[in-house]
Amino acid sequence: MVDVLKKVFLTPPEISGRVREMADEISRDYAGREILVIGVLKGAFVFMADLIRALSVPCRTDFIRAASYGAGTESSGAIVITKDVELPVEGRDVLIVEDIVDSGLTLLHIMDTLKSRNPRSIKVCTFLDKRKRRKVHFEADYVGFTMDDGFIVGYGLDFNEQYRFLPAVYVLEPASACAQEENG
Repeated sequence: MVDVLKKVFLTPPEISGRVREMADEISRDYAGREILVIGVLKGAFVFMADLIRALSVPCRTDFIRAASYGAGTESSGAIVITKDVELPVEGRDVLIVEDIVDSGLTLLHIMDTLKSRNPRSIKVCTFLDKRKRRKVHFEADYVGFTMDDGFIVGYGLDFNEQYRFLPAVYVLEPASACAQEENG
């Protein structure tokens, strides 16, 4: 495990309140329709579970997995679909649920893949938006929170498959950097 200190970025009450607000907005936008909610694995699974439980419109769920991060904190830029959706997309209202929109490359690739299957509509809901790090123009339709920079973990978000279980969201800081700040 990486030696880090964790600084709280979002508390569980902040998260649950915002998720309910987003679910209300999505439910209003899709009133009278069923949506196909597609979670981007692995990071979005906790957020997606909370979001769909708060919706007041019927939905079906599926998952897609796209790999673009290795063991580091920077996107590799190469996107590969490693798990595709199993439900048909054609003619459906699709809502992609993502943990973070960072460079925008992964979501652009997923959007292009799903658009080629002729959905009735397609929108993106992200837990966190890091606009400063965009490499392509991309705007999510529903945004939970925004941040400029930093690497976060918790609430489904990980670093090397660790920390997903944490109920709050933390900014990951290497212990050596924190020690320098304390001593400097």
